[in-house]
Amino acid sequence: MRKIEAIIKPFKLDEVREALNEIGVNGLTITEVKGFGRQKGHTELYRGAEYVVDFLPKVKIETVVVESLVDSTIETIIRVARTGKIGDGKIFVTRVEQVVRVRTGELNEAAI
Repeated sequence: MRKIEAIIKPFKLDEVREALNEIGVNGLTITEVKGFGRQKGHTELYRGAEYVVDFLPKVKIETVVVESLVDSTIETIIRVARTGKIGDGKIFVTRVEQVVRVRTGELNEAAI
């Protein structure tokens, strides 16, 4: 099992969620986050005053999938979330040793 964390632009969330559902990824955790990478924020004008926005709004998607879904999950996120512009995001993949469903005590793949 692998945990896939994707940081994407907020307006791409619904498209990514629907595309992941279509390939069989059922459970997602979504968190609104702020951050920056190479784009280093930007300046905005508000009521005539210019100010710097250091941290840009993003959405973090987290899911745990079986090994057979890892590649298709990553490919789907890339295909749907990509705009071709700076700030499209990142995907992190880590191994998951064990999963336990709290309500039933089911373990690993049965708990996903």
